Amino acid sequence: MADAPWPAEQRVALCLTVLNEADNLAALFGSIVGQTRLPDEIIIVDGGSSDGTAELVWEWEARGLPLSLLVQPGANISQGRNLAIAQAQSPIIAVTDAGVRLDRGWLAALTEPFRAPNPPDVVAGFFQSDPRSVFEIALGATTLPTAAEVRPDSFWPSSRSVAFTRRAWERAGGYPEWLDYCEDLLFDFALHDDGCTQAWAPDAVVHFRPRTGPRGFFVQYYRYARGDGKADLFRKRHAIRYATYLGLPVGLLLARRWPWLLGPGALAAAAYLRRPYLRLWSVLGGLPWRERLAALAWVPVIRIVGDVAKILGYPAGLWWRLRHPELVPAAHPRR
Repeated sequence: MADAPWPAEQRVALCLTVLNEADNLAALFGSIVGQTRLPDEIIIVDGGSSDGTAELVWEWEARGLPLSLLVQPGANISQGRNLAIAQAQSPIIAVTDAGVRLDRGWLAALTEPFRAPNPPDVVAGFFQSDPRSVFEIALGATTLPTAAEVRPDSFWPSSRSVAFTRRAWERAGGYPEWLDYCEDLLFDFALHDDGCTQAWAPDAVVHFRPRTGPRGFFVQYYRYARGDGKADLFRKRHAIRYATYLGLPVGLLLARRWPWLLGPGALAAAAYLRRPYLRLWSVLGGLPWRERLAALAWVPVIRIVGDVAKILGYPAGLWWRLRHPELVPAAHPRR
């Protein structure tokens, strides 16, 4: 394991939550061991695993990783992250998820901006798909941006790959414990609204495996949209989606009388699929032709499945918000 002494003000705690992640910990801990800059402490909160996760954490602690494990049955992701950060002693906090693999230089790249004369409050790392099937290749291309597409001044970091100062976390009030999904996005908004400065570290890359099939993807995006509804996020974005899909049958009926309307509709569909296909085209070269065609065919299916999941999930979140107003803090909606 690579290691080096660091000044107290540059010590880093790696914080994450786990729940039944026994199958994924070897890849994560193996990638931590190989870091060019090791974390000074690793704080893990277990939300009540029943698959031997805690025992595996202790095994890796015996191998020399600076691990601390807190078991908090029933803790959601936000509660677990806040508990881990509160337990940490370091002034810089790095956050990732259990089901990922870290690039060898991930933590070094993620924390390098904090060594600048005027360091930022937050450093946004990057994340990439780690696909193992044709569907997963298509899913990554459809849902994830490339580093070249990221606009650093408007990029909201994922808590798969982010670091921030303890002071910034305290000022922002921590992760929102009342929210079960989209919690890292709301935390980003709180950091931004509090005036925290942010740097972009594109070389701080985390690899994660996408959902393995349409069913898992549907559930994931349903939960994301439900989180949007709970947090009152992206009203306009969701309204446009409802208007588009509700207007589609009307457009098809009108096109029976005025066929020329199919032209603008086809152009709109092509524009909606353009970026996923451009991303996909750059990674298809090594695949057999049959798998290339399958990946191309998956893209519109993935778009539709994701949209339907969002259409169903968003009102479920709004309904929860209406029934539990006492749990929702006052906030400005992100439209």
